[in-house]
Amino acid sequence: MQYSMQHFNDVIAGTRIASFHVSIWQIGRRNRQKRQEAKMERPTETTIIPTDSNTKQLAASLATEGIEPPPNPPAFSSSPFWAGLKATGSELWLDTGDIEAAQELWTREFSAITVNNTLLNTEIQKGTYDDIIRKAGKKLSYLEPQARVMEIAFILNARHGLKLAYRFGASVSVELHTSLADDIEGTIEYAQRFHELCPNHFYVKIPLTPAGLIAGRRLAERAIPINLTLGFSARHNYIATAFAGPSYVNVFLGRLNAFIAGARLGNGELVGERSTLASQKAVNEAREIRGTTTRQIAASLRNPPQVAALAGIDVHTMPVKVARAAPEDLDGWWESCLDKEYTVELHPEIEPAEIRIEKLWDLSKQIRDFTQSIINGIPSTSEEFRERAHAGGLADLFPSLSDQERQWIRQDGKVPGHDKWATRIERGDLAIDSLLNAAGLAAFHVDQQALDQRIEAVMEK
Repeated sequence: MQYSMQHFNDVIAGTRIASFHVSIWQIGRRNRQKRQEAKMERPTETTIIPTDSNTKQLAASLATEGIEPPPNPPAFSSSPFWAGLKATGSELWLDTGDIEAAQELWTREFSAITVNNTLLNTEIQKGTYDDIIRKAGKKLSYLEPQARVMEIAFILNARHGLKLAYRFGASVSVELHTSLADDIEGTIEYAQRFHELCPNHFYVKIPLTPAGLIAGRRLAERAIPINLTLGFSARHNYIATAFAGPSYVNVFLGRLNAFIAGARLGNGELVGERSTLASQKAVNEAREIRGTTTRQIAASLRNPPQVAALAGIDVHTMPVKVARAAPEDLDGWWESCLDKEYTVELHPEIEPAEIRIEKLWDLSKQIRDFTQSIINGIPSTSEEFRERAHAGGLADLFPSLSDQERQWIRQDGKVPGHDKWATRIERGDLAIDSLLNAAGLAAFHVDQQALDQRIEAVMEK
């Protein structure tokens, strides 16, 4: 079966743009880079999703080949340092795809690992999976080229996730291909397949987009654990929790601090921490609406003091460098910070209303009303979800972007500058959280393209 979907860039566009059906695999290898660049200039593509049972069975076999759970659960020593943080009520996760680095840091107190497109691409580029890429490429040669690359990317993601799960006896967040970011049915298809491969260990990461929210709700109704990623505010996660009921939501707090500091709007300190604590309160409130057990993740941690400042948050997912430095940099005296509200300092010439920074931590009546409206009448498409948000006075939640603005986002990376966006943010039809959400998706897509290109290159050898 074939589903027509908007290209990743249309996720951040907020509008449909006519598609062009050009396959990069139909032209010579020497032109691949040109086609990749051209794809980034256009916001649509066709995603081919193989749904036949033979393909699913073959992909599952390749993903699990030679990987078996250990006869006994792995045993790890305990750390009094990390036990103290866990005692505040926080789950401890590592944010890495590097098995050896995780092995160095893992203690009994850790329970899960998050892997994203960037981290997975780093592992794939090492050549560790070149043999399985070649084997899968031959066995799946009957598929259309785009579908074959999608399947192999799925196999690699699942295979690496299984290795992590069995090595550490841990849950693992596995992430979908970025071309599915605005594809409801494709998201459900692949999330279901991840779950079937490893129901006791896999959480499926889905980006916080209109399609992701709709798909996430349907998957949660099937009791498939979902991690709605790339959230940046209390309002993001209030809507996600109340509407979709995922297992986990996130605030990428380090990027919030970097945005404020990089734009010289303030010193950047405690912006993400305040947003994360506010989001935890919003999630707690929304749990009651949805009757869910959604948990708040503090993501994009940049340094050990942030870990201490967020003690008591539902989940910390720590990069290797933060987890390694924390026992040396912190005194190990933990106390819950859930009741704290950190003060954020902006530069004297910056008025809070100029950047509408309160949208990171406040829940407006418009947000509450919109959330209730989509619960009462569930949107069936991404377009309907977005249109209803705009009609409800929330044009900045999933904003429309011009071609030029999409190009800026692609160029600026995961933490864009402020100058290009200052007028729109002050006007209220774009916000810091929605800008960073779009930038995060774009950055992941770049890494996904690099991974896909690696797959193509290895298959051609």
